[in-house]
Parts: sequence; structure tokens; C-alpha cells
Amino acid sequence: MPKLNDSLELPCGVILPNRLLKSAMTEGLANTNDQATLRLSTLYRRWAQGGTGTLITGNVMVDRRFLERPGNVVIDGNGGEAALQDWAKAGTSANNQLWMQINHPGRQCQRQVSARPLAPSDVGIDLVGMFGRPMPMTEIDIRHTINRYAKVAATAKATGFTGVQIHAAHGYLISQFLSPLANIRSDQWGGSLENRARFLLETVAAVRAAVGDRFAISVKLNSADFSKGGFSHEDSLQVAQWLSDAGIDLLEVSGGTYEKLALMGDKSEDTSAESSQHREAYFLKYAEGIRNVTKIPLAITGGFRSLATMQHALDSGAMDVVGLGRPLCSQADIHPLLNGEQTSLPNWEKELRLGPGWLGPQSSNQKIRTLNFGAATQWYYRQIIDLAEGREPNTHTAVLRVMLKHMIAERRMAMNRVKLLTQG
Repeated sequence: MPKLNDSLELPCGVILPNRLLKSAMTEGLANTNDQATLRLSTLYRRWAQGGTGTLITGNVMVDRRFLERPGNVVIDGNGGEAALQDWAKAGTSANNQLWMQINHPGRQCQRQVSARPLAPSDVGIDLVGMFGRPMPMTEIDIRHTINRYAKVAATAKATGFTGVQIHAAHGYLISQFLSPLANIRSDQWGGSLENRARFLLETVAAVRAAVGDRFAISVKLNSADFSKGGFSHEDSLQVAQWLSDAGIDLLEVSGGTYEKLALMGDKSEDTSAESSQHREAYFLKYAEGIRNVTKIPLAITGGFRSLATMQHALDSGAMDVVGLGRPLCSQADIHPLLNGEQTSLPNWEKELRLGPGWLGPQSSNQKIRTLNFGAATQWYYRQIIDLAEGREPNTHTAVLRVMLKHMIAERRMAMNRVKLLTQG
């Protein structure tokens, strides 16, 4: 059975130096012109030198009109190639992999960025007023957006990134096309699963044509949306088979959307997961189903903390790569874990729930749960900023104070960005 330190050769010939992958986490560190910055280079140099074999960036957006949040890097005719080269050089400084995650928010575009985002259909999100009602994409919009993914992938390759990841999970644009709840179209892009998967598969084909056969292409896919009538696990099994046929190199399995918070560490629906081992490897049981229908190398992200659980997951044969997110915010150096000197990575969620400023334990109220997650997420943003500015992460900051500070900072960033775009 593979060990965490073992390498892995992907179908395209790219070799991952070990079985640990930093899953994408939004950074919010771009400048007001949506370009990469020195802080991103500093951040990814620390993660690269820390020993994680494959690093996946946070959202790099394909359209300057529509961002996941202020501070996203965007590649859309806005220049900044030299900064991208610096980012890629820093992020591969330990002979590791650095893959650019390519994304479009669809209807999950904050109001402060755009009041009328584009999406497959005009189905909005009822989530504490964060998002505006979307406009349905036209055929031209769809074709242009697929081309945008391909152009961003080509730029990633040209500037020194060693792969790309197409984000098709967590309720963003491609995930919206896959969902029969968000996609109520009656044309070739909606209806049957084959039609709903068309946007993803044509995007993969366009990206492959842009980067060639020897460049790593990953897809991040929901194992399920966990919403009644939404994208199901059975749907994901079929889409995984189609992605295998399309020739991708790594499938990262996750799950949930902003409306169903499986991706946010909310495992309240997993009533059978009684052991800590099962709770950590939350998506492992879904990956086992995907493994049965395809031989694509699989990465699982979602809650891993202990060395024993990571190794158990690899031993199961259901996955090939362990995805990590939040633990790397407060501990960039994971050599002690790889060397067996450390048995577990940081798990701050328990402390956060009891610490100052937390909104209470998990609630059955969707809005409270969303606010809880938002507060904790912005607490982790603070750790990312500390790393990016050359400091050690401060894990003692009160959660709500950080949340309010970030809300003010993002509002200011959004206003400055709108002003710049208007003047331009």
C-alpha cells in the first residue's frame, strides 16, 4: 500500500512527489487590478517549502465581471503575467507541483461584486442576502465562458504552473450546470444528466486542447450536493466515468454547496459516522463508489487531521492522494507529519466553538450555521494573511472580531475595485 511519502505518476506523465495535496482555499490576496501579488508568492513559497507535494491555488477567476469574492486573482486581459510567473516560481520552489484552480462563480457572486451574475438559469440563492438573482446564460455566454477557461489554462502553463484544476464543485458555475435544482434549462445544456454535464466536459476538452497531453488537468467534483433533488451520488458516478473517458489526470472528491454545508465541515447528516476515523475521512465512502467505476487517480478532501486516518484511507485503496485545507493555515510545515514525528495536524474547530466570539454550537438553523461557518472561515483567512506577510499564524484572535474586520476590509476592497474599473 502507498505511504504518504510515496510519489504518484499521473496519466499525463506528471509525477506528484508525495501523496499530500493542499486543496484550494480562497486567498483574497490580489491587488485592485485583480493581479497576483508578492503576498501570494510568499504564501505559496512557505507551503512549497513546508513539504506538501501538490499545491492547488485558490480560485483564479475567468471573468473580471464576476468574482467569488473581492481579492480573487483574475486572468481576463488585465495583465500581470510577470506576477503570475513569480507566483509559479515560488510555488514550485521545492520541486513540487503547483496547479492553478480555474473557476467562475455563477450565481455565487457576491452582491458587492455584481448584483446580476450569470448562471445556467435565473434560480437564486436564499442565503442571508449575499447573492443577487442571476441572469440565465445565453448560448454565446456559454461558449465564451468555456473559451475563457481554456485561455486561463493556457496562461497558467505559459507562466510556469505545472497543472490546472477545473472547479466543478461547491455550487459554483459548473456545479450549477450539473444540478437539476440550479439548472432548469430546456436546451442542450439542461435536462438530462448528459446535457447538464455538457458544460463541464466541453470545458475539459477545451482546456486539454489548450495545454496539450503532458500537462496535468484535475477536476474538483462533488460526490453529491446533499440537497433533495439535486446532483446525486449516482450522478457523480456517471460524471466520473465521463471524466475518465475525457482523459483527466486527477479527480478531487468533495461535496456540498453553500446551501448544504458538507464542504464546510458540517457532517450532521452523517449519522452512521460514529468513529473519529470515519468523521475525518467524511467523503471516503463516496470515493469508494467512484473507485468502483473508474481508475482515475483520486484525491479526497474533507476533515483529515490524524496521520493514522490518512494512512488508513490510502490503505483502503479507495483513494490515492490526501487533500488538506484548514490545517495548513496554521501549520505550513508538514515535514514532521511526513517523517512520522507528528501524529495529527491542528484542529481548531473545537477551540473556535468554545472561544470568544463564536456564535454557538452547530445549530439546526441554516442561517446560524452559515454565520458560524463564515466566522470560522474568516478566522482562517487571518492565518493565511499571516503566512503571506511572513509571520507565524496567530491562533488566539477572537473569531467575531476577525469576521467584522474582514467584512470591512472586503467592502473597502470591493469599492476600490469598482472605482478602478469605472475609471478604466
